[in-house]
Amino acid sequence: MSEQNNWERSVLEKLAYSALQEQRRSRRWGIFFKTLTLGYFFLVLFLIMGWIGHGDAGLVTGKHTALVELEGVIAANNQASADNLIASLQAAFKDKGTQGVILRINSPGGSPVQAGLVNDEIRRLRAIYPKIPLYVVVEDICASGGYYIAAAADKIYVNKASIVGSIGVLMDGFGFTGTMNKLGVERRLLTAGENKGFMDPFSPRNPQHEAFTKLMLEEIHQQFISVVREGRGKRLKETPEIFSGLFWSGQKSIDMGLADEFGSLGSVARDVIKAENIVDFTTREGFADRLAKRFGAGVASAFPGFSSSQSGGMTLR
Repeated sequence: MSEQNNWERSVLEKLAYSALQEQRRSRRWGIFFKTLTLGYFFLVLFLIMGWIGHGDAGLVTGKHTALVELEGVIAANNQASADNLIASLQAAFKDKGTQGVILRINSPGGSPVQAGLVNDEIRRLRAIYPKIPLYVVVEDICASGGYYIAAAADKIYVNKASIVGSIGVLMDGFGFTGTMNKLGVERRLLTAGENKGFMDPFSPRNPQHEAFTKLMLEEIHQQFISVVREGRGKRLKETPEIFSGLFWSGQKSIDMGLADEFGSLGSVARDVIKAENIVDFTTREGFADRLAKRFGAGVASAFPGFSSSQSGGMTLR
């Protein structure tokens, strides 16, 4: 009887041990697959949010056409900032497989400083890499600051319905003195320096300030004109209105020498550069970058009294 009990106990112990081992194996595999799934989820999330990688430059090798996108308003705190565009262009030119660079523009303009920095960098890169051409392909609009940048390219390609031009400078703002008088609101502005309240929207118009502003705008306009003349050279067919701030269709811009030919991203890569494989070198802001900027903007807006200037911004548009 004791032998039978020992045999049963031994069998039960083996079964219990086997079950325990199987449970441990199942737990290990469960942890492994959960970790693998979580890692895959975060990888996809990071790619979607833009936390890792910029464009697809690291994914393709061999000869290719390098693409840099310029989209939206050109400003220091935007995607289309000089920092982002210059970094993208430098990476595109430096890549050993780049046969040509296409800067695809869809922008109404923006900061003259940011546009000027990018224009200068394009001319510098073209001098360093004379065998790599840079072409601009215009989509919907290439106006003002966008065209300031485009003028540095070897050639400008447009669609017949693209909007091109607007070679001018503006400074806009509002005046609230009439509204304040109706509401019985008194403006109390204290400054150190007789011109510190320059173009204050809550103060009456000052003819001296307006005259000074117009001179400054004219100076920057002449800089813009010089950049266009230098970039376009003899291709430009100057008329009295070409630098007036007007804009034209892609078809008309070719007739005026503001653009060269019709073309798209695909056609220029395939037929002009002869490298149909397109690699995107555009530096794009990740989710973390956008979150940080929004947080910074929120903090700044909480302290409006510390603004250094209340005048309207100067833009090429």
